[in-house]
Amino acid sequence: MKFAAMICAGALLFASGAGAEEGKPMPKTTIHFGTATPGGGFPLYGNAFAELMNAADPTLSIEPRNTKGSNENIPLLEAGSIDIATVAGEPAYEAFKGIGRPPATKLKILAAMYSSPGMFVVRADSPYRRIRDLVGQPVAFGAKGSGLPILSRYILDGIGLKQDEDFRSIYLDRAGDGPAMVQDGRAAALWGAGIGWPGFTRMAESEHGARFIAPDTDEIAKVLARHSFLKALTVPANSYPKQTEPIASVGSWSYILVRDSLPDDVAYRLAKTLHGIEADFCKKLAQACETTAVNTVAAAPDSSLIHPGVLRYFREIGVAK
Repeated sequence: MKFAAMICAGALLFASGAGAEEGKPMPKTTIHFGTATPGGGFPLYGNAFAELMNAADPTLSIEPRNTKGSNENIPLLEAGSIDIATVAGEPAYEAFKGIGRPPATKLKILAAMYSSPGMFVVRADSPYRRIRDLVGQPVAFGAKGSGLPILSRYILDGIGLKQDEDFRSIYLDRAGDGPAMVQDGRAAALWGAGIGWPGFTRMAESEHGARFIAPDTDEIAKVLARHSFLKALTVPANSYPKQTEPIASVGSWSYILVRDSLPDDVAYRLAKTLHGIEADFCKKLAQACETTAVNTVAAAPDSSLIHPGVLRYFREIGVAK
């Protein structure tokens, strides 16, 4: 695996430096980008990211690929099998801290993607209105390899509930399967997170309509007291069809992480290109409006976790020290 990673790093170095010779066009640098299962928020974001980045920098060829999600993306990055990947905040936190997997990962942050307030969605005609109403019910907590079930586990733990004991937990093979299970009654609720999350959009647009269920004020305080790495976050009004009021919840930031062997000049180019198209990315995808250099600096647990090439660009534009 180490040898394969060295070969991959060498290829990127060659691709990024070969065009320096005067009069020769810069060859394309191929970036393998791991996302998640079809129907979820990460592939939606990843495909838009690749499309805009490739258009903005003809020397880049970012190639998204579906994976099982955050829990698969981390080891794929560490093995050098992919170059960058979407990773939810909770598995990223555990990897950075070495929780359940010593030693701590050496992966680095390319960008903070967007904040991910967690909540449930049920059919509008269902009797469920609070989280505790769902106790004992079948609940789809997300795809097996994604970070969503990890976020829900932390939040439920914070309010004194156990995900696999207090609920009839369902873990999906594909993130996109969840809405249909709620609509036809196989599941009472679907767990998800963030703004513009496809599962929530599908539920809100369905014939049955949707009701969102998030922790209440007391529950939010309990979660934050128990798990201080989580943050109080809000889903703005009108983030989803017929959602006329803001929804307060708890969550974290999702990231694009990179393998630690990604050359500095490649990371620098990626950051420079990405933050040069912030406005275009925001127009294309609502949740991408949060993908800014300023937010990445603020969301990173420590500046040392940001890739050195990215940090160099941030210092040049004055958003990092």
